[in-house]
Formats: sequence, structure tokens, C-alpha cells
Amino acid sequence: MSELITFQDVVAGYGALTILNGLSFDAREGEITLLIGPNGAGKSTVLKTFFGLVRPRAGRITLKGQDVSGLSPVDKLRLGVAFVPQGRNLFGALSLLHNLELGGVTLPQGERAARMEEVLDRFAHLRERLHSAASSLSGGEQKQLEIARVLLLRPSVLLIDEPSIGLSPIVSQQVFKLLRMLADGGTSVLMVEQNVRSALAVADRVLLLESGRLTLDTPAAKLLDDPDLNRIFLGKSAHKTT
Repeated sequence: MSELITFQDVVAGYGALTILNGLSFDAREGEITLLIGPNGAGKSTVLKTFFGLVRPRAGRITLKGQDVSGLSPVDKLRLGVAFVPQGRNLFGALSLLHNLELGGVTLPQGERAARMEEVLDRFAHLRERLHSAASSLSGGEQKQLEIARVLLLRPSVLLIDEPSIGLSPIVSQQVFKLLRMLADGGTSVLMVEQNVRSALAVADRVLLLESGRLTLDTPAAKLLDDPDLNRIFLGKSAHKTT
């Protein structure tokens, strides 16, 4: 697989607080790349920095070889990048239909309608709730609605932060299965997830961050079989593998 996203010596943070300390890594096209590590390692900051919500102070970020370091979230959307942040990000008082429509607000009306049909064919059970308030959906349905909404733009890259948070194990597995289907269909996924074992089961590669730096880069299947997975996740591995 060819390199899709690269971080080269990226420094970023919030105010006087530096989170990413010269971070370098690549994510490949057509794969699910999983970011893991202890709290404060910089995982969510990676997604926010790539999407343009946090501006890098130093270093270079590329997408398909193009320098995108200083581009805004709107610019990233135009380049085919979509972001599903942590937590619930819906308009609870609005219907499922209206939430979906807001996701395609930049599309011409006819095209938006066609794409909504395309998305609802993938999420058939959401079609049955189109006129229900988003707040009445279960946690799993709300997360799937968030994903469905960004898919209206047909992104080539999906950034997703903690997709299983607050979900039951069964629903979490459904969400991970959906992400695997999206990747198999050509959407590259960069994911942050604390439910490490379940995420590793669907990911292609895993990147371990410690203090805003990359300390491990390995195939997901290899790490899933590692008996010291818990120790590695807690940030006690200082060795890179490929």
C-alpha cells in the first residue's frame, strides 16, 4: 500500500502545552491505522492536527504527497477528509433526516438526495427511524448516524476518535465491523480507540504513541497475538518494529 498520510517531525499542542513532540509516522492507503497509547500520549491531538482543528507549530503533514500542514477543516473536507470526533455530535432535537441533511448541506439538492439514499441503503435500520429525534436513538444508532452523515461527502479518509465509547460490547463490534467494511471498500481510516483488542481485530497497522512520539509501528495482527499487549499499551515498550 502507498503512503497516504505522513507526519514529519510535527510539533503541536494547546496554548503553552506541547502534546506532539516531533512526531513522525505514515498511514497507508486502503488500511485502518490504529493509534493507541496511554492517556495524554497525543492520539486525539493527531486527528485534530491532521484535520486542521489544531495548527502545527513545526514539521510537515502531507496527504497523498501534498503539504496540508496549514489547511483548515473546510479545506480538508474538500480534499476528501472527514472527522468523527469523540462523544455525541448530533443535534438531538432534530430528526435523523435533518441531521443527515446537515451533513450534505454543501451538496446540490438533487445530489444530496441521491447520496442520502445511497447511505441509507448501507444503514437500512436508520431508514426506519428517519423522522425520530436523534436524541431518541440508542448510543450505537447515534454513532452510526454520525458515520452515515460524514459518508454523504464520500470521504477517501475517515478520522474517527473513540468510536466505541459508551457503547455495549455488541454494538461496539457492529461499529468496528462497519469501519472494516468501509476500509475494504476503499475508505482509509485513521482511528483512536481505547478498546484495544477489539480495534486490533479489524485494524491493519497499529501505532503506539508515548509523550507525543511514535514508539511502535507494527502490523495489528502481530500485536494482537502479543502476550504483553497490556504492558505495551501502557507505554512501556521503547522498540519500533515493522
